Amino acid sequence: MSDLDDDALFIEEDSGDLVPPPQAGRCWKIAIVDDDEDVHKTTCFALQHALILNRPLEFIHTYSKDETRAVFSTQSDIAVILLDVVMETEHAGLELVSYIRDELKWHDTRIILRTGQPGYAPEEDAIRDFDINDYKTKSELTRKKLLTSLTAAIRSYEQIRTIDTSRKGLHQIIESSASFTFDHGIQAFAAGVITQIAALCGVPPEGVLCAQGDGCDDSPSQQFNVIASAGQYSKLMNCAIDDIRNPEIRNALKYVLTHREPLFSEKNMTLYFAGRGNRPLAAYIDLPFALSEINRNLLEVFCSNLGVCLDNLTLVNQLKNHAYRDQLLSLPNRLRFIGQIDSSRHAQAAPQMVALIDIDDFAEINDVLGHHYGDLLLQAVADRLGKALGDEVFIARISGDVFGLLGNEDKLLPEQLKQLFSTPYLINETAHSVSCSIGMVALDGYEGDGAEALKDASIALKRSKTMQRGSFTVFTRKMGIEIRERATLMQNLHRAFDAERLFLMYQPQIELNSGRFIGMEALIRWRSDEGEMIPPVDFIPLAEYSGLIVSLGAWVLRTACFYMVRLQKAGIAPLRIAINVSVVQFRQEDFILNVKKALDDSGLNPQHLELEITESVTVAGTAIFEQHLHALKKMGIQIAIDDFGTGFSSLSYLDKLPVDRLKIDRAFVTQIDTPGGPRIAELITQLGRKLGLAVIAEGIETQQHWDKLKAMGCHEGQGFFIGRPMLEDDLIAWVAQQQAKPISC
Repeated sequence: MSDLDDDALFIEEDSGDLVPPPQAGRCWKIAIVDDDEDVHKTTCFALQHALILNRPLEFIHTYSKDETRAVFSTQSDIAVILLDVVMETEHAGLELVSYIRDELKWHDTRIILRTGQPGYAPEEDAIRDFDINDYKTKSELTRKKLLTSLTAAIRSYEQIRTIDTSRKGLHQIIESSASFTFDHGIQAFAAGVITQIAALCGVPPEGVLCAQGDGCDDSPSQQFNVIASAGQYSKLMNCAIDDIRNPEIRNALKYVLTHREPLFSEKNMTLYFAGRGNRPLAAYIDLPFALSEINRNLLEVFCSNLGVCLDNLTLVNQLKNHAYRDQLLSLPNRLRFIGQIDSSRHAQAAPQMVALIDIDDFAEINDVLGHHYGDLLLQAVADRLGKALGDEVFIARISGDVFGLLGNEDKLLPEQLKQLFSTPYLINETAHSVSCSIGMVALDGYEGDGAEALKDASIALKRSKTMQRGSFTVFTRKMGIEIRERATLMQNLHRAFDAERLFLMYQPQIELNSGRFIGMEALIRWRSDEGEMIPPVDFIPLAEYSGLIVSLGAWVLRTACFYMVRLQKAGIAPLRIAINVSVVQFRQEDFILNVKKALDDSGLNPQHLELEITESVTVAGTAIFEQHLHALKKMGIQIAIDDFGTGFSSLSYLDKLPVDRLKIDRAFVTQIDTPGGPRIAELITQLGRKLGLAVIAEGIETQQHWDKLKAMGCHEGQGFFIGRPMLEDDLIAWVAQQQAKPISC
């Protein structure tokens, strides 16, 4: 046929319905966008029965910009758009190009711009400014030229889609392989295989997957069973391959598992994958259409990845077992327990309770009887809990000697739990009595997650162990508030130290016989941003707990030493300045160096410095404590024992350690006004005299306190009656006042 005949064919009028009927199978979608009905008819007539790249064409017709927008919003996979430049407006066609590219994001679709008015929209301007792929006049598009343009456009569309499919497919393979890593067991793994293969190929998940049973590869009697099924085949779950009634599925699976190679047909595919292990898998998947070469290549990569995943499945399960299970007792561990709490809260079951059981003095049991004995005791406790509570209570090992229980409130009654420990445990044919402390939190109405519930149960457990071992405590809202306030106070303390909101005050110490100003104690104070004074009894324990006391103590030491030197230069300094030292500071290996540096930098003679240590430090009697104490004494520094008599006194340490002074606690000074009188204060004074130590009393608030202490032989004192803690300048004024008016004895 000549070009003239082609032209004639394209422009021939026909009053019949020229739109070809829909073709079966996959088609190329071609959109004709034109306000001229004749253009639609003649284009369809010219392309009737045409096959491009072995696929028929399916036409979508729209006649205006608004109609096109509405139709395209419900469409996808349109390969080519034959678009009229001028429709209801001069720029309707070009505006649609912007809509297709910018709003619909159809960057793969090829657009051929057509115009019946040559030169109306200059070709080079349109191609430069708009993302179109070809520009033709309608008179140019004879049948041959139309087929040529469409073929080129469709081939370009398919190449772009193939590249994009490859990219997305490879990305999906990576994501699929990663998701398999977290599945539980072979059945969950297999179910994921069907889902991922179907998603990769863009088909519904209709399929079955078989795995080899326990027989070996070469055994003629090896049995294959369905370990995952989906869609219309879901009833085949756990079915033996020989029992599958559909011969096409049965034969395909047998072929692939026997020959160990994939099998493809137009309506289904059967894939094979296996690692180095002894459990090959075969997956049968229904197909609504034959797969392209790119999809087959992607499946080959996918099956290779699955083989690696299958190799790692056992290893993954072992790692999970270690991650969520305690290896000694074969119980769930802390992470698993938290997850179980979360699951139970979402299940909306009966009111649940979390309980933590701690074996009292377990560390001592390990130290005295050995870790093997301790492990046997833990196993015995776990066995008794399991037998007594049964499957209705979830039991886990939270930490060394702490067990976690999760169950209905009526199954976890505190008295009944304690009763489980009333009978001694038989360990190595020896009866061992055990007590436990319990912390509990009720989940009914609880707003936190599993981790928070476990934390609150731990708070309750700590309260039990602090208040009375062998008891139980149920977490309350008040406890949570106290803990949060404590945490907030700790944060504020760190900020206050960094912002230099902490300061020192000095309380004078006098000789009781003469009233002479002989010393002063440096006391740390904290005023909050709101002007509130925070008592040291509230923040010093927090500083010790957090470790801030080390930096804080070093700052106090240096500041006090420099102030003492200032008083010495002014000629009004006492004999010594006393500074409290925390047990945490004393344990630091560089403590002596820090003291020496403070003395050197300030220029203070060591004999004018006194360090006060608590009685508990002396009782600890560690090697580093004794080393530090002797080193300080060798430097000429004086040592005082603070709050003497409030703890468990060790007279043997008092006798051999280089101590200069005992400090009577204010509680014993206050007793002077009670019917019991000053008996303990007298004992401490007599003890000091016997050991050749000076004695100083704190908390002197009345003339009677002063008189009684002086009468019993106490050497020195401090308290509000003598002088309150003062700022630096206030103390200087107080000294001047004392010099003008000596304290009356």
